[in-house]
Amino acid sequence: MSESKKPLAGKSAKADIDAFIEKLHATPTVRKPGARGRLIFAMDATASRQPTWDHASHIQSEMFAETAALGGLEIQLCYFRGFNEFHAFPWYANSADLLRAMSSVYCAAGHTQIEKVLRHAMRENRLKAVNAVVYVGDCMEEDIDRLADPAGQLGLLGIPVFVFQEGNDPVARQAFTEIARLSKGAYCAFDSRSPQQLRDLLGAVAVYASGGRRALENYSKSKGQALRLLTRQLKE
Repeated sequence: MSESKKPLAGKSAKADIDAFIEKLHATPTVRKPGARGRLIFAMDATASRQPTWDHASHIQSEMFAETAALGGLEIQLCYFRGFNEFHAFPWYANSADLLRAMSSVYCAAGHTQIEKVLRHAMRENRLKAVNAVVYVGDCMEEDIDRLADPAGQLGLLGIPVFVFQEGNDPVARQAFTEIARLSKGAYCAFDSRSPQQLRDLLGAVAVYASGGRRALENYSKSKGQALRLLTRQLKE
Protein backbone atom coordinates (compact mmCIF):
# COMPACT_ATOMS: atom_id res chain seq x y z
CA MET A 1 0.00 0.00 0.00
CA SER A 2 1.12 3.56 -0.59
CA GLU A 3 2.63 5.21 2.48
CA SER A 4 1.99 8.70 1.10
CA LYS A 5 -1.77 8.59 1.65
CA LYS A 6 -2.93 11.56 3.68
CA PRO A 7 -6.42 12.93 4.34
CA LEU A 8 -7.34 15.68 1.93
CA ALA A 9 -8.06 19.16 3.15
CA GLY A 10 -11.78 19.75 3.39
CA LYS A 11 -11.83 22.58 0.84
CA SER A 12 -9.91 20.58 -1.77
CA ALA A 13 -12.09 17.50 -1.29
CA LYS A 14 -15.26 19.57 -1.64
CA ALA A 15 -14.05 21.04 -4.93
CA ASP A 16 -13.36 17.56 -6.30
CA ILE A 17 -16.80 16.32 -5.22
CA ASP A 18 -18.48 19.37 -6.76
CA ALA A 19 -16.75 18.68 -10.08
CA PHE A 20 -17.56 14.96 -9.92
CA ILE A 21 -21.26 15.49 -9.37
CA GLU A 22 -21.42 18.07 -12.14
CA LYS A 23 -19.85 15.59 -14.54
CA LEU A 24 -22.10 12.74 -13.49
CA HIS A 25 -25.21 14.64 -14.63
CA ALA A 26 -23.97 14.55 -18.22
CA THR A 27 -23.41 10.80 -18.43
CA PRO A 28 -25.97 9.03 -20.63
CA THR A 29 -27.55 5.82 -19.36
CA VAL A 30 -28.65 2.78 -21.33
CA ARG A 31 -30.99 1.20 -18.78
CA LYS A 32 -34.31 -0.04 -20.16
CA PRO A 33 -37.40 1.68 -18.69
CA GLY A 34 -38.86 -0.23 -15.75
CA ALA A 35 -35.76 -2.34 -15.20
CA ARG A 36 -33.70 -2.24 -12.04
CA GLY A 37 -30.41 -0.46 -12.28
CA ARG A 38 -27.35 -2.71 -11.95
CA LEU A 39 -24.24 -1.36 -10.24
CA ILE A 40 -20.94 -3.10 -9.51
CA PHE A 41 -19.51 -1.80 -6.23
CA ALA A 42 -15.79 -2.62 -6.15
CA MET A 43 -13.41 -1.89 -3.30
CA ASP A 44 -9.73 -2.27 -2.57
CA ALA A 45 -9.61 -4.53 0.51
CA THR A 46 -5.87 -4.48 1.06
CA ALA A 47 -4.43 -3.78 4.50
CA SER A 48 -4.92 -0.03 5.02
CA ARG A 49 -8.50 -0.07 3.72
CA GLN A 50 -10.30 -1.39 6.83
CA PRO A 51 -11.54 1.98 8.18
CA THR A 52 -13.02 3.00 4.83
CA TRP A 53 -14.51 -0.48 4.35
CA ASP A 54 -16.24 -0.13 7.71
CA HIS A 55 -17.56 3.32 6.77
CA ALA A 56 -18.89 2.03 3.45
CA SER A 57 -20.57 -0.93 5.17
CA HIS A 58 -22.57 1.45 7.34
CA ILE A 59 -23.57 3.88 4.61
CA GLN A 60 -24.29 1.52 1.69
CA SER A 61 -28.00 1.52 2.59
CA GLU A 62 -28.14 5.03 1.13
CA MET A 63 -27.82 3.55 -2.35
CA PHE A 64 -30.92 1.39 -1.96
CA ALA A 65 -32.93 4.04 -0.13
CA GLU A 66 -32.31 6.69 -2.78
CA THR A 67 -33.30 4.40 -5.67
CA ALA A 68 -36.41 2.70 -4.25
CA ALA A 69 -38.79 5.07 -6.03
CA LEU A 70 -36.90 4.72 -9.34
CA GLY A 71 -37.53 1.02 -9.79
CA GLY A 72 -34.84 -0.26 -7.48
CA LEU A 73 -31.22 -1.21 -7.74
CA GLU A 74 -29.16 -4.38 -7.82
CA ILE A 75 -25.61 -4.17 -6.48
CA GLN A 76 -22.80 -6.66 -6.80
CA LEU A 77 -19.95 -6.29 -4.33
CA CYS A 78 -16.48 -7.30 -5.47
CA TYR A 79 -13.06 -6.79 -3.93
CA PHE A 80 -9.42 -7.83 -4.01
CA ARG A 81 -6.92 -8.39 -1.22
CA GLY A 82 -3.94 -10.50 -0.16
CA PHE A 83 -2.04 -12.56 -2.72
CA ASN A 84 -4.00 -12.70 -5.97
CA GLU A 85 -7.40 -12.86 -4.21
CA PHE A 86 -10.37 -11.49 -6.13
CA HIS A 87 -13.94 -12.15 -5.02
CA ALA A 88 -17.38 -11.24 -6.35
CA PHE A 89 -20.62 -11.75 -4.42
CA PRO A 90 -24.04 -12.47 -5.93
CA TRP A 91 -26.23 -9.56 -7.00
CA TYR A 92 -28.19 -8.08 -4.09
CA ALA A 93 -31.40 -6.07 -4.25
CA ASN A 94 -31.55 -4.93 -0.62
CA SER A 95 -29.32 -3.34 1.97
CA ALA A 96 -29.48 -6.16 4.53
CA ASP A 97 -27.97 -8.72 2.17
CA LEU A 98 -25.23 -6.34 1.04
CA LEU A 99 -24.41 -5.44 4.65
CA ARG A 100 -24.03 -9.11 5.56
CA ALA A 101 -21.68 -9.59 2.63
CA MET A 102 -19.57 -6.55 3.50
CA SER A 103 -19.43 -7.49 7.16
CA SER A 104 -17.96 -10.88 6.27
CA VAL A 105 -14.91 -9.34 4.59
CA TYR A 106 -11.65 -8.49 6.31
CA CYS A 107 -8.82 -6.54 4.69
CA ALA A 108 -5.41 -8.14 4.10
CA ALA A 109 -2.09 -6.86 2.78
CA GLY A 110 -1.49 -7.18 -0.95
CA HIS A 111 -1.14 -5.36 -4.25
CA THR A 112 -3.93 -3.74 -6.23
CA GLN A 113 -5.83 -5.80 -8.83
CA ILE A 114 -7.89 -3.13 -10.57
CA GLU A 115 -7.55 -4.81 -13.96
CA LYS A 116 -9.51 -7.77 -12.59
CA VAL A 117 -12.31 -5.42 -11.49
CA LEU A 118 -12.61 -3.91 -14.97
CA ARG A 119 -12.53 -7.24 -16.81
CA HIS A 120 -15.01 -8.72 -14.34
CA ALA A 121 -17.43 -5.91 -15.20
CA MET A 122 -17.20 -6.82 -18.88
CA ARG A 123 -17.95 -10.48 -18.13
CA GLU A 124 -20.95 -9.58 -15.98
CA ASN A 125 -22.27 -7.31 -18.71
CA ARG A 126 -22.26 -10.21 -21.16
CA LEU A 127 -24.61 -12.07 -18.82
CA LYS A 128 -26.88 -9.09 -18.11
CA ALA A 129 -26.45 -5.39 -18.74
CA VAL A 130 -24.46 -3.44 -16.14
CA ASN A 131 -25.20 0.28 -15.85
CA ALA A 132 -22.15 1.51 -13.94
CA VAL A 133 -19.12 0.54 -11.89
CA VAL A 134 -17.98 2.23 -8.67
CA TYR A 135 -14.42 1.69 -7.55
CA VAL A 136 -13.08 2.91 -4.18
CA GLY A 137 -9.34 2.76 -3.48
CA ASP A 138 -6.29 4.72 -2.41
CA CYS A 139 -3.38 3.54 -4.58
CA MET A 140 -2.45 1.87 -7.86
CA GLU A 141 0.36 -0.66 -8.27
CA GLU A 142 -0.32 -1.91 -11.81
CA ASP A 143 0.72 -1.06 -15.36
CA ILE A 144 -1.53 1.81 -16.46
CA ASP A 145 -1.39 0.57 -20.07
CA ARG A 146 -2.95 -2.72 -18.98
CA LEU A 147 -5.74 -0.83 -17.24
CA ALA A 148 -6.38 1.43 -20.23
CA ASP A 149 -7.57 -1.39 -22.48
CA PRO A 150 -10.45 -2.73 -20.32
CA ALA A 151 -11.36 0.82 -19.24
CA GLY A 152 -11.72 1.85 -22.88
CA GLN A 153 -13.74 -1.26 -23.67
CA LEU A 154 -16.13 -0.43 -20.84
CA GLY A 155 -16.52 3.03 -22.33
CA LEU A 156 -17.48 1.51 -25.68
CA LEU A 157 -20.01 -0.71 -23.93
CA GLY A 158 -21.60 2.29 -22.20
CA ILE A 159 -20.49 1.22 -18.72
CA PRO A 160 -18.92 4.24 -17.00
CA VAL A 161 -16.51 3.70 -14.12
CA PHE A 162 -16.81 6.16 -11.24
CA VAL A 163 -13.58 6.16 -9.28
CA PHE A 164 -13.39 7.48 -5.72
CA GLN A 165 -9.88 8.01 -4.38
CA GLU A 166 -9.16 8.16 -0.68
CA GLY A 167 -6.04 10.21 -0.01
CA ASN A 168 -3.77 12.02 -2.45
CA ASP A 169 -1.35 9.49 -3.94
CA PRO A 170 -0.32 11.14 -7.25
CA VAL A 171 0.26 7.85 -9.11
CA ALA A 172 -3.21 6.66 -8.18
CA ARG A 173 -4.75 9.98 -9.13
CA GLN A 174 -3.24 9.84 -12.61
CA ALA A 175 -4.37 6.25 -13.17
CA PHE A 176 -7.83 6.74 -11.69
CA THR A 177 -8.44 9.86 -13.77
CA GLU A 178 -7.47 7.96 -16.92
CA ILE A 179 -9.74 5.02 -16.08
CA ALA A 180 -12.65 7.41 -15.60
CA ARG A 181 -11.89 9.27 -18.83
CA LEU A 182 -11.55 6.17 -20.99
CA SER A 183 -14.71 4.56 -19.59
CA LYS A 184 -16.62 7.86 -19.92
CA GLY A 185 -17.12 7.89 -16.18
CA ALA A 186 -15.82 10.34 -13.57
CA TYR A 187 -13.14 10.63 -10.91
CA CYS A 188 -13.34 12.18 -7.46
CA ALA A 189 -11.08 12.29 -4.42
CA PHE A 190 -12.80 12.25 -1.05
CA ASP A 191 -11.78 13.05 2.51
CA SER A 192 -11.57 9.91 4.64
CA ARG A 193 -12.40 12.01 7.69
CA SER A 194 -15.85 12.79 6.29
CA PRO A 195 -18.02 9.70 5.71
CA GLN A 196 -20.80 12.03 4.53
CA GLN A 197 -18.80 12.78 1.39
CA LEU A 198 -18.63 9.11 0.47
CA ARG A 199 -22.31 8.73 1.35
CA ASP A 200 -23.27 11.53 -1.05
CA LEU A 201 -21.09 10.18 -3.86
CA LEU A 202 -22.41 6.63 -3.57
CA GLY A 203 -25.97 7.89 -3.41
CA ALA A 204 -25.50 10.01 -6.53
CA VAL A 205 -24.05 7.17 -8.61
CA ALA A 206 -26.77 4.77 -7.42
CA VAL A 207 -29.46 7.21 -8.49
CA TYR A 208 -27.75 7.61 -11.85
CA ALA A 209 -27.53 3.83 -12.37
CA SER A 210 -31.15 3.33 -11.39
CA GLY A 211 -32.89 6.30 -12.96
CA GLY A 212 -30.53 8.03 -15.35
CA ARG A 213 -29.56 11.64 -15.72
CA ARG A 214 -32.98 13.14 -15.06
CA ALA A 215 -33.36 11.23 -11.80
CA LEU A 216 -29.92 12.42 -10.73
CA GLU A 217 -30.86 16.03 -11.43
CA ASN A 218 -33.92 15.69 -9.21
CA TYR A 219 -31.84 14.00 -6.51
CA SER A 220 -29.28 16.77 -6.62
CA LYS A 221 -31.88 19.46 -6.08
CA SER A 222 -32.62 18.05 -2.65
CA LYS A 223 -28.95 17.61 -1.77
CA GLY A 224 -27.58 21.06 -2.45
CA GLN A 225 -25.04 22.71 -4.70
CA ALA A 226 -22.26 20.16 -4.24
CA LEU A 227 -24.23 17.38 -5.92
CA ARG A 228 -25.60 19.66 -8.63
CA LEU A 229 -22.09 20.51 -9.72
CA LEU A 230 -20.93 16.91 -10.12
CA THR A 231 -21.98 16.67 -13.76
CA ARG A 232 -19.35 19.05 -15.14
CA GLN A 233 -16.76 16.31 -15.62
CA LEU A 234 -18.94 14.28 -17.95
CA LYS A 235 -19.51 17.19 -20.33
CA GLU A 236 -15.81 17.32 -21.21
